[in-house]
Amino acid sequence: MNRRTFVKALPAVTLLAAAPRGLAQGTPAATQPLPPILLPKPETDGGKSVLAALQARKTVRNLRDQQLPPQVLSNLLWAAFGVNRDQGSFGKPGRTAASASNSQEIDLYVALPEAVYLYEAVPHRLAPVLAGDFRALAGRRGAAAGPVNIFFVVDLARYDTGGGQPDRSIGNPEVQKSYYYVATGLIAANIYLFAAAHDLAAWFHNCNREAAGRQFKLRPEQRVLFAQTVGYPA
Repeated sequence: MNRRTFVKALPAVTLLAAAPRGLAQGTPAATQPLPPILLPKPETDGGKSVLAALQARKTVRNLRDQQLPPQVLSNLLWAAFGVNRDQGSFGKPGRTAASASNSQEIDLYVALPEAVYLYEAVPHRLAPVLAGDFRALAGRRGAAAGPVNIFFVVDLARYDTGGGQPDRSIGNPEVQKSYYYVATGLIAANIYLFAAAHDLAAWFHNCNREAAGRQFKLRPEQRVLFAQTVGYPA
C-alpha cells in the first residue's frame, strides 16, 4: 500500500497541514513534506482474553507484506506504549507500559513502506521523520517485508537527575541501562500480546543500530536499541 492509498484508507484520520521542520527526504519521489497523521481513536476492547493471548504468544518470523488497516495500526501503537490514563506519577500521563520514575524514555520509530514516523502518544499520532522505505534497517532477513517495523530508541535526556528526584541512582549510566532495557522489554511484551490477541505475527530482534541512528538524525542522547516487526503471518 503506498502513501496515497494509505491516506485514502483513513476516513477517521485527520492529516495535519504542516510537517515538522527539518524533515529529511529519503526518496526523490517525495517532493512534498509528509504531514503528521492523527491516528483513529484506539479501540480498548476486543481480541482474545489476556490468558488466551499468553497461551498464543510466540515469535513469528515469516510475515506477509499485506499492510495493517489504520485502525489496527492505531490499536497496536496504543497497546505498545499509548496513554491509558490522564494522571500518572511524577505529573505525567500514565502509559500502557511502566518506566522508572515514569521517565517514558523509550520512543517508538515506526517504519512503514512510505516513510519513518515517530509515534507521539499525545495526541496519538505519527509525526514524519524520514520519507522513503527504510524497513530494511531492521537488519534481519524477512523483516524488511513486514508491513511495520518498530524501532526502540532511548532518550537519556528524559531521566530527571535533579535534586527533587527520589531515585538517587537514576543518574548512574549503568542503572539507566538497566532501566531502559526493562522498559523496552515491557513495551515489546505488550506488542507480542496484542499480536497474539489479534492473530498477528510479531518478531523482536536486533537491528542495524548505527545506520538507523544516522538515518533518523538522532541526538547524542538518543540510542537505537532493538526493533520489532509486526504484520500478518505468512
